[in-house]
Amino acid sequence: MSFEPQTLAHEIAAHGPVVRVLIAGHEGSSPREAGAFMLVHAEGQSGTIGGGALEYAASQRAREMLARADPHTLVERHALGPRLGQCCGGAVTLVYEWFDAARLAELEGHAENGLIARPVTVEACRRSVPPLALRRLLAAARNGATPPPAAPRLVQGWLVEPVSQLRRVLWVWGAGHVGRAIVAMAAPLPDFAITWVDTAPARFPDPAPEGVTIVPAADPAALVAHAPRGAEHLILTYSHALDLELCHRLLGHGFARAGLIGSASKWARFRARLRALGHADARIARITCPIGAPELGKHPQKIALGVVADMLSRQVGAVDSRGQAG
Repeated sequence: MSFEPQTLAHEIAAHGPVVRVLIAGHEGSSPREAGAFMLVHAEGQSGTIGGGALEYAASQRAREMLARADPHTLVERHALGPRLGQCCGGAVTLVYEWFDAARLAELEGHAENGLIARPVTVEACRRSVPPLALRRLLAAARNGATPPPAAPRLVQGWLVEPVSQLRRVLWVWGAGHVGRAIVAMAAPLPDFAITWVDTAPARFPDPAPEGVTIVPAADPAALVAHAPRGAEHLILTYSHALDLELCHRLLGHGFARAGLIGSASKWARFRARLRALGHADARIARITCPIGAPELGKHPQKIALGVVADMLSRQVGAVDSRGQAG
């Protein structure tokens, strides 16, 4: 789990100031792992730190900070059993940070080597100078002596955490039952930046999942030319002819990965037709069909579960909107 400036910027633009509540560490059992966070704003919240009573108490504290327009940070340790009546039996340390656009921009300016460090306790803020232990940790990450921390860490009142890199760009072609199930499952994940294409606005759910770019197009295949060459693609349209045309154009355009929904017999026909269109077997084999885990069955949510799990198990370099590797 890491610091996600893109997610914060989106929430601030939509709702105004937010308080980020982060699990910075835990002892014993915890409802969520270190790095889990939620964003609390005037209209509600997004994300979760789990735990029911823990999340309720943390949300209340965050709303108090919002009501005071309090730009300070706060660190609290919660003993889950005796204080909150939860059965976990452990303890968690929460960090509350108030953000607006200016505060986020300031913090992003201090990112170094994929890490962001800042004081979060009153004592650390007064000292302002990073402690020796933190300077050593940052130096070791900078020169490659040790890998940077993969999760947030509190070091003598300073919070250091990795910054999320560019997300994997995913283009989903088709907004039928399976397309909707896959997008609904993948959209809340921090891993993917999703572009969703179909032939008309009415094909998409209303409202669409938050953060997904919806592109209605009378000729979807023409959009292949605009897709980053480092993007991943899932081809799930209502038309076999359109599926084939998308495969054909993607093979000529380039992609990181591509998957096609269908049976083994459909893929055999497609392979023959793609050969006839001039594509070599080795290139055609870069398209995966069937996708997901066929043994799970053909229910849209089961297909989506297999597809998203398979994608998460495969590391693909993230790209930006111009198709540059992250």
